[in-house]
Amino acid sequence: MTHQQHFNSYKKGLDLDILRQYCVEQGERRTMERGEVLEEAGKPARWVAFVERGCFKYVVHNDEEGKDYCTGFAFEGEFVADFPNCLDGDVSEVTIEADMPCEVYIISGRQLQELFDRDEEMAQINLQITKNLFKMVYARDLDHYRFTARGRYKQLLRRCPQVVQQLSLKDIASFLNVTPTYLSKIRKEITFGQEKS
Repeated sequence: MTHQQHFNSYKKGLDLDILRQYCVEQGERRTMERGEVLEEAGKPARWVAFVERGCFKYVVHNDEEGKDYCTGFAFEGEFVADFPNCLDGDVSEVTIEADMPCEVYIISGRQLQELFDRDEEMAQINLQITKNLFKMVYARDLDHYRFTARGRYKQLLRRCPQVVQQLSLKDIASFLNVTPTYLSKIRKEITFGQEKS
């Protein structure tokens, strides 16, 4: 059996259990319906949530095209936030919305910043999360140049096939920056063996 990597590689090498435990103990347990917004682009970012059940998507709007694009996802067992903007209430760069019914433990970003400020171990975790997030986003940006859309989709399939099954074709296409029609064509080619791995 092959080891499946996490979709969000910022967690690699990090023990975030202390942060999860803090959210569960100090946070408010909340149910969010599909389409419900956690953060809205252009407004102050305020929240950090541990996703107990469900999935969230990060969305940016292209005014010129009048179109939304998915830039990322947060799954069960992960954290969802516009990080680090939420720590100081800076303007959110993305809209974060529930992609399905979700259960979360939610705390304010300011509350988390206070924890980082008073606890040396948590301050180190904050630093490592920030570094890892940068590495993840940087690698994704470079992948748009290193791989074609087909290559990026095949890479996603290899790394975390469970994610591909969990998300809609439309959201995956948006994340890969292709049309759903083109992604459907890629999927058919791969499924029917016209594309050799």
